[in-house]
Amino acid sequence: MIDLIVIPLLQIVFVLTGVLIVVMYLVLLERKIQAWVQVRFGPMRVGPHGILQPVADVLKLFVKEDITPVKADKWIYTAAPIIVLVPALIAFAVIPFGSSVSLFGKKISLAIADVNVGLLYIVAVASLGVYGIILGGWSSNSKYPLLASLRASAQLVSYEVAVTLTFVSVILSAGTLSMVGIVNAQYNSGVWFLFVQPVAFVIYMIGGLAETNRSPFDLPEAESELVGGFHTEYSGMRFALFFLAEYTNMIIVSSVATTLFFGGWLPPFPNLKALAFLYYVPSWIWFTLKTFLILYLFLWIRATLPRYRYDQLMRVGWKVLIPLALANIVVTGVVKVLLGR
Repeated sequence: MIDLIVIPLLQIVFVLTGVLIVVMYLVLLERKIQAWVQVRFGPMRVGPHGILQPVADVLKLFVKEDITPVKADKWIYTAAPIIVLVPALIAFAVIPFGSSVSLFGKKISLAIADVNVGLLYIVAVASLGVYGIILGGWSSNSKYPLLASLRASAQLVSYEVAVTLTFVSVILSAGTLSMVGIVNAQYNSGVWFLFVQPVAFVIYMIGGLAETNRSPFDLPEAESELVGGFHTEYSGMRFALFFLAEYTNMIIVSSVATTLFFGGWLPPFPNLKALAFLYYVPSWIWFTLKTFLILYLFLWIRATLPRYRYDQLMRVGWKVLIPLALANIVVTGVVKVLLGR
């Protein structure tokens, strides 16, 4: 009873609560980093050094009037932000946040579910979020959200191809689709896959930026062209769901990058005896640290790079990243055959 119901429920509650809190303060961190880059303070008034600003933002969105356009398709207009958010949250089911912890006298895995096709599950679930963006833009009955949703559908489908091809390279290296299995493969090889698949990592990060609509690929939300993008007509909590989904997807992309390329919960060079003392640090701390470093890269890029033109965005996806990802698969396969493993 405890193994089948209580422990999985505790894992789900803990992960969802943690994700929501991290998203709240990730927004504050982004505003602080933007301010730091622009040589200013950022939020400072709500709490010491603005530490309670996320709480104030949440309260504001709760009490803000939730407006539905008169000619909008009300049911789809309401369902769209939910369709965007739910796939982002359920993708965490197969993310291994660490090896295990002791609870109720038992060793409990820090992955809600260790599925033998976990990577395939993430690809399938993550691809559903674009439907919410398309439906939200269409159901608003407004030209700017409609244009943004068309942009988003073309952008996400294009870059999803490149990202999925990078997964094939990692699968060839690891020999498994299990997220836990990929981490164990990096332990057995004694080196993170970042050093085995550097090209795949670069392609994945560029594709991850595009799939999460982050700068410099935030074309579906381009304020200077489309007012606010696919969520122009949204306000209140429905707007907050879109906002929550974007930052949750950033955490998913960073967590998957940590698992596939940075050894998941493993310390650097896991088989090196001289670094055995690093195992005294709990596994979930290693995972969290690596994930936040990748999230910091997301925020840093937004403060640094200008937005691409849309034709440039599509050209990079189809003419550069996809051919490069295919070439990387071929090279990986040839090396595997030559090495006989």
